[in-house]
Amino acid sequence: MTKILVIEESGDLSAAVVSAAVEAEVAEFLGQHADLKTRDGRSRVVRHGHLPEREVMTGIGPVGVRQPRVRDRAAAADDPGRIRFTPALLPPYARRSKSLEALIPILYLKGISTGDFEEALAALLGSEAPGLSASTIARLKEVWVDEHKRWNERDLSSKRYVYMWADGIHLQARLEDDVQCILVIIGATPEGKKELVGFTDGTRESAHDWRALLLDLRRRGLSIAPELAVADGALGFWKALGEVWPKTREQRCWVHKTANMLDKLPKSVQPHAKTVECLTKDRDVLFTFYNYPAEHWSHIRTTNPIESSFATVRHRTRQTKGCGSRLVTLTMVFKLSMEAEKHWRRLNGSQLIVQVMEGKPFIDGVLKEAA
Repeated sequence: MTKILVIEESGDLSAAVVSAAVEAEVAEFLGQHADLKTRDGRSRVVRHGHLPEREVMTGIGPVGVRQPRVRDRAAAADDPGRIRFTPALLPPYARRSKSLEALIPILYLKGISTGDFEEALAALLGSEAPGLSASTIARLKEVWVDEHKRWNERDLSSKRYVYMWADGIHLQARLEDDVQCILVIIGATPEGKKELVGFTDGTRESAHDWRALLLDLRRRGLSIAPELAVADGALGFWKALGEVWPKTREQRCWVHKTANMLDKLPKSVQPHAKTVECLTKDRDVLFTFYNYPAEHWSHIRTTNPIESSFATVRHRTRQTKGCGSRLVTLTMVFKLSMEAEKHWRRLNGSQLIVQVMEGKPFIDGVLKEAA
């Protein structure tokens, strides 16, 4: 969650307010990982002092804040799978306080109109910060529209994605009658890096919409089908996938399945037949992940790579009612996605992806040795 603070008190009080907000955020982060333990039974994720003080620009000038440090006891410092803590209030780009690259999409999706950007950015960056005029904002938006168009037409012939995650993100632009469904595909490269692969919009999450997106990816050179696709139970994607890449294996998202099961449980009574039916009907495709390296399970059991990135977008925008048109909504969400991509976790055990690509069998997550 991005917090915008209006600070009118002294610098010391401002620092105290910001520090308190960050401390609350780290406490919540530790609570989310409280169940994780090391092999000797200790808490895996713990506090570990503070980073050196850094300055955050506010309307009254720079405020010094010390960010709490978090340690993952079960991972080395250079381990790409190490659990890291980055407070939303002090993201990496906060140091570049005069850069509008990340701030403008956030503010625009939050509902700030072009004419109000000067006032909003002055509160964040200080009144002396450059580039606050409405004309500057309008020019940047035009650049980003062109950037998105070029990205959406880029050549994919040199790309291969071993795993893919797919989901539909439903948003509502203020000046449009229909709910906008942004179709998102993220892929894992042979090196284990996650990338935004496909990104477009439609009016619904239908087989027709997904088919158009998948065919467009193939038309632009993505000829090798992914080994595994991860998505929720929406039939549109699976029908389209079966037509475009019929050999790709299916993995249903456990997070969506859990939510569907809980939705069928009465509040007062836990056992319920509909819950069992909900679980058993997708049994085979819920357990596909067992045929892949155990190191990859935390990544490929759910659509979390998409959900975690777009949950922030959903929260900030309250379904983007602050945005006017579908084009602006799509462009701004694209910019936020590009920012998020810089921080996506590389797959654990990425060295095993080669064996997956070679079709070597895994049983219960372990490579089956040749007889």
